[in-house]
Amino acid sequence: MHSSLLRPSRLEASICLQCLLRLSKGTRLPRRRPLNQSATRNGATAASPLFGRDYFSANRTNTAANVSDNLTAPSRHQIQHRLPSGVEITDHDGPPFAQSRKPRTGILNDALQSELPHRRRKRLKDHQKSTCVTPDIIPPDASSRLSTISTTLPPTSLRRLFSLYLSLSKPRLSFLIVLTTAAAYSLYPVPAVLLPHATASPSLSTMTLVFLTSGTALCSASANALNMIMEPEHDAKMSRTRNRPLVRGYIGRKGALAFAAVAGVIGVGSLYYGVNPTVSFLGGLNIFLYAGIYTPMKRISVLNTWVGAVVGGIPPLMGWAAAAGQSATGNVGWQELLLSQDSIGGWLLAAFLYAWQFPHFNALSWTIRDEYKHAGYRMLAWVNPRMNGRVAFRYALLSFPICAALSWFEITDPGFLLTSSVVNAWIVREAWKFWREDGYRGSARGLFWAGVWHLPVVMVLAMAHKQGLWEGVWQRLNGETPEDGDIWAGEEELAVLHDSRLSGSLEPIASVDS
Repeated sequence: MHSSLLRPSRLEASICLQCLLRLSKGTRLPRRRPLNQSATRNGATAASPLFGRDYFSANRTNTAANVSDNLTAPSRHQIQHRLPSGVEITDHDGPPFAQSRKPRTGILNDALQSELPHRRRKRLKDHQKSTCVTPDIIPPDASSRLSTISTTLPPTSLRRLFSLYLSLSKPRLSFLIVLTTAAAYSLYPVPAVLLPHATASPSLSTMTLVFLTSGTALCSASANALNMIMEPEHDAKMSRTRNRPLVRGYIGRKGALAFAAVAGVIGVGSLYYGVNPTVSFLGGLNIFLYAGIYTPMKRISVLNTWVGAVVGGIPPLMGWAAAAGQSATGNVGWQELLLSQDSIGGWLLAAFLYAWQFPHFNALSWTIRDEYKHAGYRMLAWVNPRMNGRVAFRYALLSFPICAALSWFEITDPGFLLTSSVVNAWIVREAWKFWREDGYRGSARGLFWAGVWHLPVVMVLAMAHKQGLWEGVWQRLNGETPEDGDIWAGEEELAVLHDSRLSGSLEPIASVDS
């Protein structure tokens, strides 16, 4: 009976397995237990699962028809044994044998389908994070934005002319430079003999601060304008700088050069006349370093970043030297303003600005590394990306010891160490992510914005935690008078004050009723 079913009238060289199964339907062959079922006692069927099929809806479950096919379908060896010689079984379109010998990819797909739904969602989410690259959007250059805005104004209006020349100064960068200069000026510890209760003249002149900030801003504008004059053809190759006024032709080179010369002369002159010659020299030196060394070095060596960091560290030193010259009891030279024991605070602030620029600029340059490469600028972001992240993280760590040193040398009170550590931990965390992720997965964007906020926040915190600031406020709130506190100058300070009065270099002490 079985042989008649398995022998069709016209037997060809090969028979489809599906046809053989169809012919053998209804044939009761010995029952086989599938491998995925365990043996039961007394021939009982396997126990039902604890959870229904709907709970594992994402899994591949066996239906009753599939189980029945597995139990009743003959084996491949049995069918092949009953076929005459010369007849072979093909595997196309013939379950279940076609499924029994699946390739490795098919087995992998079955394994993926058998995982729990929450595990599959987690795996897909992690895979999406690892493969998808989040675009790191960095705001356009401030000069480019001002240049674009000026095109909406009337061609002959003063507002258009002002916007164009203001864009030459890179106002956002100049503002940060002025902020660090003013912060260093305000953080200088005023000697006791020059406190407001001890002298009729103010401790730190407001006019000196005006000359300092305006002169520093003009020096920065001059250096930035010279930078744009030297590289308009390279700025045109970068999306962030292609809208600058010189690139777009809104201002000619002669006009930009005249603006840079006038701003530089007035800025250096203001620092010399209103502050002191040392600060004036530092302002002129910064123009030379930025326009004469840093700008051409960008196309030669990656060391240009370190030279640019030196340029950024000079403004706090200018503010400190301005306050030291204002508080001096006589004519002092640059050695006393920059190399004396009292100048440690200025050098610490300069070191903080020097270290801050690496995580901030390295993150910025990474987002446009291809454009830097196309324009011919030698930046670590594309020359050595791994070193770019390592340098950013290394210099971000320096913010902790520098802020601790400001408290140690009593430039700020001990509370500054706590508050600044919170902000420093933020930028260190972002720098660590930037290094670990090699700039991908949004780490470059996070470090860039952390650097934007890190500098002004730390400067404001330092001014708020200036040594002795809150003690004076507390004394005024309690109604204490100068004679009630320990604020009188010592014998050595009074001797210096007496000598300076004889030379006419200091205003007389205000009379205080005993």
